[in-house]
Amino acid sequence: MKRKDSPKNPPGDTILSIAGLAVRSGAGHGRAIVEGISIDVRAGETVCVVGESGSGKSITSLAAMRLLPVGLAITQGHILLDGEDLRLASERRMRALRAAKIAMVFQEPMTALNPIMRVGAQVDEVLALHTSLGKTERRRKVLAMLERVGLPDVERVNASYPHQLSGGQRQRIVIAMALMLRPRLLIADEPTTALDVTTQKQVLSLVADMQREQGTAVLFVTHDFGVVSEIADEIVVMNRGTLVESGPRREVLERPRADYTRLLIGSVPEMTPRLRSSPSKPVVLEVSGLTKTFEDRRFLRAARIVNAARDVSFNVRRGEITGIIGESGSGKSTVARCIMGLTEATSGDVSIGDEPLSGLRRNAQLPRAVQYIFQDPYRSLNPRRTVGESIIEGLMNDGAARADAMRKAVDVLALVGLSENVLGRYPHQFSGGQRQRICIARAVIMKPQLLVADEAVSALDVSVQAQVLRLFESIRDTLGLGILFITHDLRVAAQICNSVVVMRHGEIVESGDAVDVLGAPTHEYTRCLIDAAPTLEIGDWVGAP
Repeated sequence: MKRKDSPKNPPGDTILSIAGLAVRSGAGHGRAIVEGISIDVRAGETVCVVGESGSGKSITSLAAMRLLPVGLAITQGHILLDGEDLRLASERRMRALRAAKIAMVFQEPMTALNPIMRVGAQVDEVLALHTSLGKTERRRKVLAMLERVGLPDVERVNASYPHQLSGGQRQRIVIAMALMLRPRLLIADEPTTALDVTTQKQVLSLVADMQREQGTAVLFVTHDFGVVSEIADEIVVMNRGTLVESGPRREVLERPRADYTRLLIGSVPEMTPRLRSSPSKPVVLEVSGLTKTFEDRRFLRAARIVNAARDVSFNVRRGEITGIIGESGSGKSTVARCIMGLTEATSGDVSIGDEPLSGLRRNAQLPRAVQYIFQDPYRSLNPRRTVGESIIEGLMNDGAARADAMRKAVDVLALVGLSENVLGRYPHQFSGGQRQRICIARAVIMKPQLLVADEAVSALDVSVQAQVLRLFESIRDTLGLGILFITHDLRVAAQICNSVVVMRHGEIVESGDAVDVLGAPTHEYTRCLIDAAPTLEIGDWVGAP
């Protein structure tokens, strides 16, 4: 996705001014969470706050909204919105300001939306609380806003519940709620992290359009420097609760002063593919003619047939990584679930090694043949079990002695770069990247022929993501197993995949060596995905840490 500098309005008056902000735990008496943060955002301007998890960027945005979690308190500094100090505002005044003058788009729309309310009613709630409009006029405005944010069939969407919409559609609903009253300031906290590249492009374009039309000031929180390079006017880099450096976009990207900034920029994966497959290696996974059909049944309506996957065929070879890429709803995860035996395919064949999937399931050998690594390491581990118990669970279920299983756990922890002293600790005591390493160790300990990694790095910071990608490559080279890597991030696929399969609407539109498909795509859909992917364009500067 290419940055289009200017038809943006020139920045105007300062809308948000944060100066010397400090937030501490323990209602203000504990340790510092953020300290000495100063940020100005002007009308029509986008200021991107960048940093890894734990840098304090989200806490800073929540402080601006006066929505800090219980146990945290602002102890120093001021937060001015159009000159009004929000630290001095009453809770009643803040309720009046939220949505009307300052609005926030959260990262995960499923937690931001009420699951038992229709989405139209949730957008309407903003108008009902902050205006005196009648029901008919509110409905007209809601439908107009749903159409404005690019949602299809707005009458259907208006009557839908959150679970009936895709991730991109839910995020558009959250954006519609935030923009309903044309706020002066929009705070967007990682709003595109989990979205596929085309939906991400649409969401970013939508925010830019609203910005041009309304002069909205935007504070955009992200860890993705590819996105930053395309939308930012100013960049603020945070690390461990402090401001590392700030300045205009080109100055920070091309001439970063801090080593930490250079580390983040150098961790952004490039779009240049570098690996080819080897036809001489044995096939570890063979998928042939896989089709999965669902029936969407609704009350008093005829059943609708949904082809989630149609005639899908591809191979994964031992010692190689094959990527499946595509948008949300393309059928990637459906294919993975069929391969794992979690969903019964309507037709077609799946073989792992020399054994058909049906035989492996019948003989209870599937866990030793294939293991799954989920997207979210925070929800993949049981919070009430120690890391050691989670890692050896599969071996214990397979009849292994506990002492032998623990010895193997120590070995696989070393393989993923962790020491044996983590065995007695609990998941909440680890960072996201460490948890994903633990999940990989739990899968590898079974010595599978195939690993299926479903968006396994999409929720991680760029620097942690780079470490986990190197780990996948190391495991591939060390153990010689095959890896099926499902991702919506073409930059990630370009870095580690030997071959790629591009899916759209349940069908394969293009497949082959990553170098050929991503370097010289033949299908227009693949070209659209590549064009939509955010890239870090900073001239001749290399950006290596």
